[in-house]
Amino acid sequence: MKRKIQSDRKKKDFFDKVYDLTAKIPKGKVTTYGLIAEACGIRSSARTVGWALNGAQESNLPCHRVVNRNGTLTGRVHFGDPNLMEELLRSEGVEFDDDGNVIMQKHLWIPPILERRKKKQKKSRS
Repeated sequence: MKRKIQSDRKKKDFFDKVYDLTAKIPKGKVTTYGLIAEACGIRSSARTVGWALNGAQESNLPCHRVVNRNGTLTGRVHFGDPNLMEELLRSEGVEFDDDGNVIMQKHLWIPPILERRKKKQKKSRS
């Protein structure tokens, strides 16, 4: 029983981190499930990020700003209307390529904690 409670607590803590990061994604930008997972400390948990966001449908979180690593709107099926996610992103100025993927070179937001980690790693290599 104790192990189940600890597991539930870890899951809640991870989900809370996902929600906190998602809330920080600026308008006109997107990030990926994988970058959120990495910023939350578990790089291999991109799918769990998706589950967390799917559970936050009724929140005011900008879940529409989270896409897969290629800029594909894989989460759009969870928005009721399959066009809603794209419409929300376009209304914020996000652009898409001819294949319907977000132009990641222009609109990718990298969580600040990952930016800081990269800078730290560069300094330690110098």
